[in-house]
Amino acid sequence: MAARKTTTKTAVKSTATSTKTTTAKDAAAKAKQKEKDEDPLQVPLFDSAGERQGEVLLSKLIFAEEPNAPVMHQAYVRQMANARQGTASTKRRGEVSGGGAKPYRQKGTGRARHGSIREPSMKGGGVVFGPHPRDYSQRMPKQMRRLALRSALSQKVIEGRVRVIEGFGFEEPRTKQAADLITAIGFDDTTLVVLPAPNYVVSRSFENLTGSKIILARNLNIRDLFTHTYLLLAKDSLELLEENFGRPESRSKAKAGAHHSHEQDEDEEVAK
Repeated sequence: MAARKTTTKTAVKSTATSTKTTTAKDAAAKAKQKEKDEDPLQVPLFDSAGERQGEVLLSKLIFAEEPNAPVMHQAYVRQMANARQGTASTKRRGEVSGGGAKPYRQKGTGRARHGSIREPSMKGGGVVFGPHPRDYSQRMPKQMRRLALRSALSQKVIEGRVRVIEGFGFEEPRTKQAADLITAIGFDDTTLVVLPAPNYVVSRSFENLTGSKIILARNLNIRDLFTHTYLLLAKDSLELLEENFGRPESRSKAKAGAHHSHEQDEDEEVAK
């Protein structure tokens, strides 16, 4: 009798243990699936008609950067400062022509005393502490500029405001077709469209849309990323973004791979 009770208790314990193990495995699997489903690097992929064609995985070397707010702010301030011409200029009292003689006598006129018509208080006189030509440009290391850009791109991905399109398929410039494409994708605010190379038809189609801007992948900058809500990337531009703005190790690997492939092509030509 005692042996039967012991066997029953052991069986119950083993069943409970196996149940806990199964529950833990199921929870881990669900968590893993949830993490996979919520991966921000998995962004929607659309065709030229604006229909969803699944998802595309963005590169971790450029879209998985930890957003660095101070560096992004510094890069933005630098870009805005470098855009200033700094050509505003005024003349001081000594630079204004005329005023060699006293305008009128010192006393007896009832007016305030003046020694020159080019005093700052006189009409047409010099300007006190006025602007003069200067250079507003700021310097910033290249690696910091690229870090700021990767941070801004990663922030867009985190916020879920990045979409990828396979191609545009515009046969001729059509603003309405571009507007319908933006609506079909689901953008309801300003959009920055990134192209791998200049495209006259696409540029002409988007340039009359309020809030939309066309930019090449190599010219992507922090100001445009800050001033546009959504980011529409041409699929062919993803590789260019990684080559131009990726981390140093990723760019060196890409260059090494390109050099290796070029050497292979040369060897094949020699063999022929």
